[in-house]
Amino acid sequence: MSLSIALLACNEAATIRRALKSVRWADEIVLVDSGSTDGTLEIAEEFGVKVFREPWKGYGPQMNSAIDKCTCEWIFSLDADEELTPELGAEIRTLLAGKSEFDAWWVPRRNQVFGRWMRHGGQYPDYKLRLFRRGTARLPEDTEPHATPKWNGPKGRLYGDLLHYQYPTLALYLEHMNRYSSASVPLVVRRGRGYRSLAAFLWMGVANPLATFVKNYGFRLGFLDGREGLLFHLYHSGYVSWKYAKAWEASRDRQL
Repeated sequence: MSLSIALLACNEAATIRRALKSVRWADEIVLVDSGSTDGTLEIAEEFGVKVFREPWKGYGPQMNSAIDKCTCEWIFSLDADEELTPELGAEIRTLLAGKSEFDAWWVPRRNQVFGRWMRHGGQYPDYKLRLFRRGTARLPEDTEPHATPKWNGPKGRLYGDLLHYQYPTLALYLEHMNRYSSASVPLVVRRGRGYRSLAAFLWMGVANPLATFVKNYGFRLGFLDGREGLLFHLYHSGYVSWKYAKAWEASRDRQL
């Protein structure tokens, strides 16, 4: 059975070569680019990637556009800052050489933050639905950044790791969290919860971030990942708060 790789990019020259090398054995690589100017497309051409240039439509619609352009029987959804381990690649090829028991498969993802591979705090195994038969899984059109495809049918679990070079520096992490929280505002506003009243904002914008930190850093043993784990979980809880604060600000400004 054949395999397509669905990939999004915009100025990913620093990481995309590593991602493409890890899947160069695939039958097809489909890249939807939203305006790269840093050499990303030139790198893609080296690997024979099918490149489509489209304006950014939001993460869900953009990834669905890449999925729709795939022509193989199976699809693997990949981010430019990720890499398949040789073990995962071999496992997928073995799976597709036979008869798959499931139409979609969870993949364990290992996240590197500030130069450290996270092993706790819900960061490993960080299962993502990435491998699926064409015509099954899709992303919701109305979704937050970096969501993964959804499929309501039975799913299997693979064992090989997907490596995610998530946030090499603190500065990059804070920049991404600021951007992602802003991108989440339309979704939070449309859902209309967690920010309109003071009581709701105290719950979603204060209590929820605090509970998120306690859960991941404490109960999920995130403290075992050292200083990097502390910084990651502390600032992730801040990101949760930022989403609702920005949604409140956007809603208030509309009413002025």
